[in-house]
Amino acid sequence: MNKPEIEGISRIISCLDKPEFGPAVDTFLRTITPFDMTCVFVFHPRSPPLLMYDGYSSSVSRDALSSYLKGGYLLDPFYVACTAEIPDGLRRMSEIAPDEFFSSDFAASDEVHPCISDESGTLIEEIGYIVTLADGWRATYSLMRNRTAERFSAQEFEALSDLAPLLGTLVRRHADLTSITTAPTRVGEIDSVLEKAFSDVLTPAQFRVVNLILRGHSNQSVAEELHITEGTAKLHRHNAYQRLGVTSQSDLFRMFIDVLEKN
Repeated sequence: MNKPEIEGISRIISCLDKPEFGPAVDTFLRTITPFDMTCVFVFHPRSPPLLMYDGYSSSVSRDALSSYLKGGYLLDPFYVACTAEIPDGLRRMSEIAPDEFFSSDFAASDEVHPCISDESGTLIEEIGYIVTLADGWRATYSLMRNRTAERFSAQEFEALSDLAPLLGTLVRRHADLTSITTAPTRVGEIDSVLEKAFSDVLTPAQFRVVNLILRGHSNQSVAEELHITEGTAKLHRHNAYQRLGVTSQSDLFRMFIDVLEKN
Protein backbone atom coordinates (compact mmCIF):
# COMPACT_ATOMS: atom_id res chain seq x y z
CA MET A 1 0.00 0.00 0.00
CA ASN A 2 1.49 3.36 -1.02
CA LYS A 3 1.61 6.59 0.96
CA PRO A 4 -1.47 8.27 -0.64
CA GLU A 5 -3.57 5.16 0.09
CA ILE A 6 -2.40 5.05 3.72
CA GLU A 7 -3.16 8.74 4.12
CA GLY A 8 -6.58 8.17 2.54
CA ILE A 9 -7.48 5.41 5.00
CA SER A 10 -6.27 7.55 7.91
CA ARG A 11 -8.50 10.37 6.67
CA ILE A 12 -11.52 8.04 6.48
CA ILE A 13 -10.95 6.81 10.03
CA SER A 14 -10.76 10.40 11.28
CA CYS A 15 -14.08 11.12 9.54
CA LEU A 16 -16.06 8.24 11.05
CA ASP A 17 -19.33 9.55 12.53
CA LYS A 18 -18.93 12.81 10.53
CA PRO A 19 -20.53 14.16 7.34
CA GLU A 20 -17.08 14.11 5.74
CA PHE A 21 -17.01 10.28 5.81
CA GLY A 22 -18.49 9.82 2.31
CA PRO A 23 -16.25 12.40 0.61
CA ALA A 24 -13.22 10.89 2.34
CA VAL A 25 -14.08 7.42 1.03
CA ASP A 26 -14.65 8.85 -2.46
CA THR A 27 -11.25 10.55 -2.38
CA PHE A 28 -9.58 7.32 -1.32
CA LEU A 29 -11.33 5.21 -3.98
CA ARG A 30 -10.35 7.73 -6.66
CA THR A 31 -6.71 6.88 -5.94
CA ILE A 32 -7.62 3.50 -7.44
CA THR A 33 -9.74 4.60 -10.42
CA PRO A 34 -11.90 7.57 -11.51
CA PHE A 35 -15.71 7.68 -11.35
CA ASP A 36 -18.34 10.40 -11.66
CA MET A 37 -20.86 9.97 -8.83
CA THR A 38 -21.48 7.96 -5.67
CA CYS A 39 -24.24 7.29 -3.17
CA VAL A 40 -24.79 5.11 -0.13
CA PHE A 41 -28.27 3.74 0.54
CA VAL A 42 -29.14 1.65 3.57
CA PHE A 43 -31.85 -0.95 2.91
CA HIS A 44 -34.08 -3.12 5.08
CA PRO A 45 -36.76 -5.56 3.85
CA ARG A 46 -39.37 -3.94 6.12
CA SER A 47 -38.56 -0.26 5.66
CA PRO A 48 -38.09 2.43 3.03
CA PRO A 49 -34.40 3.11 2.35
CA LEU A 50 -32.21 5.64 4.13
CA LEU A 51 -29.72 7.83 2.29
CA MET A 52 -26.45 7.56 4.20
CA TYR A 53 -24.41 9.62 1.73
CA ASP A 54 -25.38 11.76 -1.28
CA GLY A 55 -22.42 11.83 -3.63
CA TYR A 56 -24.52 12.59 -6.70
CA SER A 57 -23.57 15.55 -8.85
CA SER A 58 -25.35 18.85 -8.23
CA SER A 59 -27.29 18.40 -11.47
CA VAL A 60 -29.12 15.30 -10.28
CA SER A 61 -32.82 16.04 -9.88
CA ARG A 62 -33.91 16.05 -6.25
CA ASP A 63 -37.45 15.29 -7.44
CA ALA A 64 -36.12 12.07 -8.99
CA LEU A 65 -34.31 11.25 -5.76
CA SER A 66 -37.50 11.89 -3.80
CA SER A 67 -39.46 9.58 -6.11
CA TYR A 68 -36.79 6.92 -5.70
CA LEU A 69 -37.07 7.11 -1.91
CA LYS A 70 -40.89 7.01 -2.06
CA GLY A 71 -40.93 3.71 -3.91
CA GLY A 72 -38.73 3.68 -6.98
CA TYR A 73 -36.11 1.78 -5.00
CA LEU A 74 -38.37 -1.28 -5.15
CA LEU A 75 -37.23 -1.72 -8.76
CA ASP A 76 -33.52 -1.19 -8.06
CA PRO A 77 -31.40 -4.36 -8.49
CA PHE A 78 -29.20 -3.28 -5.57
CA TYR A 79 -32.22 -3.03 -3.28
CA VAL A 80 -33.33 -6.50 -4.39
CA ALA A 81 -29.79 -7.82 -3.84
CA CYS A 82 -29.63 -6.33 -0.35
CA THR A 83 -32.94 -7.90 0.66
CA ALA A 84 -31.98 -11.28 -0.83
CA GLU A 85 -29.13 -13.60 0.05
CA ILE A 86 -26.47 -12.16 -2.25
CA PRO A 87 -23.19 -12.15 -0.28
CA ASP A 88 -21.28 -9.01 0.63
CA GLY A 89 -18.73 -7.70 -1.85
CA LEU A 90 -18.43 -5.57 -4.96
CA ARG A 91 -21.03 -6.25 -7.65
CA ARG A 92 -21.63 -4.92 -11.14
CA MET A 93 -25.27 -3.98 -11.61
CA SER A 94 -25.23 -6.03 -14.81
CA GLU A 95 -24.32 -9.06 -12.67
CA ILE A 96 -27.34 -8.81 -10.37
CA ALA A 97 -30.00 -7.18 -12.59
CA PRO A 98 -32.84 -9.17 -14.22
CA ASP A 99 -32.39 -10.22 -17.83
CA GLU A 100 -34.41 -7.34 -19.34
CA PHE A 101 -33.59 -4.68 -16.74
CA PHE A 102 -31.52 -2.46 -19.02
CA SER A 103 -34.34 -2.23 -21.55
CA SER A 104 -36.91 -1.49 -18.83
CA ASP A 105 -38.44 1.95 -18.35
CA PHE A 106 -37.03 2.27 -14.84
CA ALA A 107 -33.45 1.89 -16.11
CA ALA A 108 -33.92 4.92 -18.39
CA SER A 109 -36.35 7.01 -16.33
CA ASP A 110 -35.31 10.54 -15.37
CA GLU A 111 -38.41 10.75 -13.15
CA VAL A 112 -37.43 8.12 -10.60
CA HIS A 113 -33.80 7.14 -11.30
CA PRO A 114 -31.63 9.91 -9.77
CA CYS A 115 -28.46 9.33 -11.77
CA ILE A 116 -30.36 9.23 -15.07
CA SER A 117 -31.65 12.72 -14.28
CA ASP A 118 -28.05 14.01 -14.27
CA GLU A 119 -27.27 16.33 -17.17
CA SER A 120 -24.60 13.88 -18.35
CA GLY A 121 -27.36 11.44 -19.23
CA THR A 122 -27.65 7.68 -19.06
CA LEU A 123 -25.06 5.86 -17.00
CA ILE A 124 -22.43 3.73 -18.63
CA GLU A 125 -22.15 1.60 -15.51
CA GLU A 126 -22.95 1.36 -11.81
CA ILE A 127 -21.08 -0.93 -9.45
CA GLY A 128 -21.70 -1.23 -5.73
CA TYR A 129 -20.24 -2.60 -2.53
CA ILE A 130 -22.89 -4.58 -0.63
CA VAL A 131 -22.26 -4.41 3.11
CA THR A 132 -24.21 -6.21 5.85
CA LEU A 133 -24.98 -4.00 8.85
CA ALA A 134 -26.81 -4.70 12.12
CA ASP A 135 -30.41 -5.83 12.65
CA GLY A 136 -31.19 -6.86 9.08
CA TRP A 137 -29.98 -3.65 7.45
CA ARG A 138 -27.61 -3.72 4.47
CA ALA A 139 -25.85 -0.89 2.66
CA THR A 140 -24.85 -0.36 -0.95
CA TYR A 141 -21.95 2.00 -1.67
CA SER A 142 -22.39 2.71 -5.39
CA LEU A 143 -19.80 4.07 -7.81
CA MET A 144 -21.13 5.40 -11.12
CA ARG A 145 -19.71 6.44 -14.46
CA ASN A 146 -21.77 8.44 -16.91
CA ARG A 147 -21.93 8.18 -20.69
CA THR A 148 -18.80 10.29 -21.21
CA ALA A 149 -16.73 7.53 -19.60
CA GLU A 150 -16.09 3.81 -20.12
CA ARG A 151 -17.14 0.75 -18.17
CA PHE A 152 -14.95 -0.26 -15.26
CA SER A 153 -12.29 -2.55 -16.70
CA ALA A 154 -11.61 -6.01 -15.29
CA GLN A 155 -8.41 -4.68 -13.74
CA GLU A 156 -10.18 -1.70 -12.14
CA PHE A 157 -12.97 -3.89 -10.85
CA GLU A 158 -10.50 -6.36 -9.36
CA ALA A 159 -8.55 -3.59 -7.63
CA LEU A 160 -11.75 -2.14 -6.16
CA SER A 161 -13.02 -5.59 -5.22
CA ASP A 162 -9.84 -6.25 -3.21
CA LEU A 163 -10.89 -3.32 -0.98
CA ALA A 164 -14.32 -4.81 -0.17
CA PRO A 165 -13.37 -6.20 3.28
CA LEU A 166 -11.79 -2.88 4.29
CA LEU A 167 -14.65 -0.77 2.95
CA GLY A 168 -17.20 -3.05 4.57
CA THR A 169 -15.54 -2.64 7.97
CA LEU A 170 -15.43 1.14 7.61
CA VAL A 171 -19.05 1.44 6.46
CA ARG A 172 -20.25 -0.81 9.31
CA ARG A 173 -18.33 1.24 11.86
CA HIS A 174 -19.68 4.50 10.46
CA ALA A 175 -23.22 3.08 10.52
CA ASP A 176 -22.79 1.99 14.15
CA LEU A 177 -21.42 5.37 15.24
CA THR A 178 -24.17 7.32 13.47
CA SER A 179 -26.85 4.89 14.78
CA ILE A 180 -28.46 4.82 11.35
CA THR A 181 -29.54 1.19 11.76
CA THR A 182 -31.51 2.04 14.88
CA ALA A 183 -34.11 3.73 12.67
CA PRO A 184 -37.50 2.06 13.27
CA THR A 185 -38.68 -0.30 10.55
CA ARG A 186 -42.21 0.09 9.31
CA VAL A 187 -43.71 -3.35 8.77
CA GLY A 188 -45.99 -3.55 5.76
CA GLU A 189 -44.88 -0.26 4.20
CA ILE A 190 -42.33 -1.87 1.94
CA ASP A 191 -44.84 -2.98 -0.69
CA SER A 192 -47.34 -0.19 -0.12
CA VAL A 193 -46.59 1.63 -3.37
CA LEU A 194 -46.94 -1.48 -5.50
CA GLU A 195 -50.00 -2.57 -3.56
CA LYS A 196 -51.69 0.80 -3.98
CA ALA A 197 -51.09 0.60 -7.71
CA PHE A 198 -52.05 -2.97 -8.42
CA SER A 199 -53.08 -5.34 -5.62
CA ASP A 200 -56.73 -4.27 -5.40
CA VAL A 201 -57.19 -5.14 -9.08
CA LEU A 202 -54.99 -8.20 -9.48
CA THR A 203 -55.00 -11.69 -8.06
CA PRO A 204 -52.02 -12.55 -5.80
CA ALA A 205 -50.41 -14.54 -8.64
CA GLN A 206 -50.87 -11.70 -11.11
CA PHE A 207 -49.49 -9.21 -8.59
CA ARG A 208 -46.33 -11.29 -8.14
CA VAL A 209 -45.83 -11.43 -11.90
CA VAL A 210 -46.39 -7.68 -12.34
CA ASN A 211 -43.91 -6.98 -9.55
CA LEU A 212 -41.21 -8.91 -11.41
CA ILE A 213 -42.07 -7.41 -14.80
CA LEU A 214 -41.62 -3.92 -13.40
CA ARG A 215 -38.18 -4.94 -12.11
CA GLY A 216 -37.10 -5.99 -15.60
CA HIS A 217 -37.76 -9.73 -15.73
CA SER A 218 -38.72 -11.43 -18.98
CA ASN A 219 -41.47 -14.05 -19.09
CA GLN A 220 -38.83 -16.77 -18.86
CA SER A 221 -37.17 -15.09 -15.87
CA VAL A 222 -40.54 -14.61 -14.15
CA ALA A 223 -41.22 -18.32 -14.59
CA GLU A 224 -37.86 -19.21 -13.07
CA GLU A 225 -38.31 -16.85 -10.12
CA LEU A 226 -41.81 -18.09 -9.31
CA HIS A 227 -41.20 -21.75 -10.21
CA ILE A 228 -43.97 -21.81 -12.79
CA THR A 229 -43.98 -22.56 -16.51
CA GLU A 230 -43.28 -19.80 -19.00
CA GLY A 231 -46.75 -20.35 -20.44
CA THR A 232 -48.32 -19.72 -17.01
CA ALA A 233 -46.19 -16.58 -16.62
CA LYS A 234 -47.39 -15.31 -19.99
CA LEU A 235 -51.02 -16.05 -19.06
CA HIS A 236 -50.75 -14.18 -15.74
CA ARG A 237 -49.10 -11.27 -17.55
CA HIS A 238 -51.80 -11.14 -20.22
CA ASN A 239 -54.61 -11.29 -17.66
CA ALA A 240 -52.93 -8.67 -15.44
CA TYR A 241 -52.56 -6.28 -18.37
CA GLN A 242 -56.23 -6.77 -19.25
CA ARG A 243 -57.37 -6.05 -15.68
CA LEU A 244 -55.18 -2.95 -15.47
CA GLY A 245 -56.10 -1.70 -18.93
CA VAL A 246 -52.50 -1.59 -20.17
CA THR A 247 -50.78 -3.16 -23.14
CA SER A 248 -47.06 -2.88 -22.36
CA GLN A 249 -44.40 -2.69 -19.68
CA SER A 250 -44.17 1.05 -20.44
CA ASP A 251 -47.87 1.51 -19.60
CA LEU A 252 -47.34 -0.49 -16.41
CA PHE A 253 -44.38 1.67 -15.41
CA ARG A 254 -46.42 4.83 -16.10
CA MET A 255 -49.05 3.61 -13.64
CA PHE A 256 -46.32 3.02 -11.08
CA ILE A 257 -44.94 6.56 -11.58
CA ASP A 258 -48.43 8.05 -11.25
CA VAL A 259 -48.84 6.38 -7.85
CA LEU A 260 -45.44 7.71 -6.71
CA GLU A 261 -46.44 11.25 -7.69
CA LYS A 262 -49.60 11.01 -5.59
CA ASN A 263 -47.76 9.86 -2.45
